[in-house]
Amino acid sequence: MDSKIFCFPIRVYYEDTDAGGVVYHARYLHFYERARTEYLRKQAFSQQKLLQEQQAAFVVKTMAIGYCVPAKLDDYLIVETEVSAIKGATILFEQRLLRETVILSKATVKVAYVDLGKMKPIAIPAEIKAAFSNNM
Repeated sequence: MDSKIFCFPIRVYYEDTDAGGVVYHARYLHFYERARTEYLRKQAFSQQKLLQEQQAAFVVKTMAIGYCVPAKLDDYLIVETEVSAIKGATILFEQRLLRETVILSKATVKVAYVDLGKMKPIAIPAEIKAAFSNNM
């Protein structure tokens, strides 16, 4: 496994599925969001702290998602997350959801760092930029 890839485990619960035991398409967004949040936490940054101290947050600007193979009830999955680009106010993530070695879904997610008072993008703090740049 590439050390630049952050891996986050997910278990599929009943609440994630439809009547047939297949993961509902919108749940994939939850899985990807959790993995990005934990990746930020692994870099020693807390979204709660950013909210409190800087009145700023990462928000999804764009997302492209593809579904390859359905996830099912009780599957043990891994979300792989990596940073593919960092610009002034945005980070581009590439994410994959896997069951063992089978890719179930792929997503490209651009997040923007936003001043919550003005609801406008602002520069990503240097320490966050540096931490993620080291993983590219």
